[in-house]
Amino acid sequence: MSRPGISSGFSISSFLNKEETTVVEEKVVAKTEQLPQNHFTETDLQAEWNLLLKQLQRKDAIIFNAIKSFKMIKSGENEITVLFPSDSAKAEFDKVSREFFNHFKTKVHNHSIQVAYKRDAENLKVEVMTPRKKFEKFVKLNPLLKDLDDLMKFDLT
Repeated sequence: MSRPGISSGFSISSFLNKEETTVVEEKVVAKTEQLPQNHFTETDLQAEWNLLLKQLQRKDAIIFNAIKSFKMIKSGENEITVLFPSDSAKAEFDKVSREFFNHFKTKVHNHSIQVAYKRDAENLKVEVMTPRKKFEKFVKLNPLLKDLDDLMKFDLT
């Protein structure tokens, strides 16, 4: 009994006869000096960030819930600092960050924007603000509100 010949995907004769070819890769590097570097404001950044969040809320709830607590801050003329609460949230943000920053750079005509990421431990927990908690924060700012509460007996439930 002889087994029928099975051909494999690897051929020794073709490997021995293969000519070595060199692949030349050309990298296209865009010089940012030639691209526009217009001024942008904190308001521009926040407006685009809120627009992205609204779109994600409708389109992808998982990414939205992961990144809704991020903070975008204009930290320099051409620098944006992204404050993120956790590495897992940052991983979700990385899925949409390239699209967001490319859109933002095009919209404000500034292609030399640098992005810095910073972990923000305070931002990790999103607490629910009840009317009582809000009032207590205001009392810290203005202690006279406590006297007013004692006098008027506000219902802050």
